[in-house]
Amino acid sequence: MVTYALDSSAVIRYLDDESGSARVAEIIKGHLGGRWYCIVSAIHWGEIAGVVYKAHGRMGLDLAMNRLLAFGLEVVPATAERALRAGLIKVDRKIPYADAFGVELAAQSSDYVFVTADFDVKPATKNVKIEFLPKK
Repeated sequence: MVTYALDSSAVIRYLDDESGSARVAEIIKGHLGGRWYCIVSAIHWGEIAGVVYKAHGRMGLDLAMNRLLAFGLEVVPATAERALRAGLIKVDRKIPYADAFGVELAAQSSDYVFVTADFDVKPATKNVKIEFLPKK
């Protein structure tokens, strides 16, 4: 079964109804329908929380995060082993550390797809499947 690893940029695009939000909505709908599975790294989860809190305050944060949790998205912990692998990916592929966590998740299986709007992860396309959302 395909597993989509959503990064913070993909989820923020969805929440803000920006370019690519329809695709993320389709992924979430498929997850809810049991056609595939969705995960989010705890690192990206924290980034989502920070962006939403800054834009909408605590009440907006609580609403957004509860909505996402209601979708059954799995928040994958940042273990010591994952952090180490993400650190190596960051250095080897010269990508941001937070994005390296998403790439690390997607590297678990050939059935995993990393979904992002961050084009600075292009160097990781050699290692994992990445679906880029459209530019704004």
